[in-house]
Amino acid sequence: MVNLPVQHQPRPFLPELSEFFAGITPFAGLRPIFERNRMRIEDEMTDDHYELRAEIPGINPDTDVHITVNDAELTIKAERAGKSESNARSEFAYGSFVRTVTLPAGAKEDDITATYEKGILTVSVPLSENAVSGKRVAIQTHE
Repeated sequence: MVNLPVQHQPRPFLPELSEFFAGITPFAGLRPIFERNRMRIEDEMTDDHYELRAEIPGINPDTDVHITVNDAELTIKAERAGKSESNARSEFAYGSFVRTVTLPAGAKEDDITATYEKGILTVSVPLSENAVSGKRVAIQTHE
């Protein structure tokens, strides 16, 4: 099992192209073009932690995976290199894979851990015991 570092990085000025097209209804059909190498994930949340698993086999986690956290968003970037000169048929996906997820309220960003085993990246995010899921705002009336 390989432990991976989690880094905090500033948020880019422009969003990923797939994120841009996600919010524009007339262009929603174009989104799959930009997500050819979309990383498949699954996640679950318990009372004390949030866990995300990403399926990224065939990579070297020490050099080909970067995990960053910024503004309550977790981003996983992976790169899988392939043979550039081949006449063989391949259904494998090569290139860059990126996924960004919003962390739940109460996420302890400084305590995030990540492991990689048998092609599955597991990111574990501890949650604060007294996480506030929302706040009610009182309405003042003037009579």
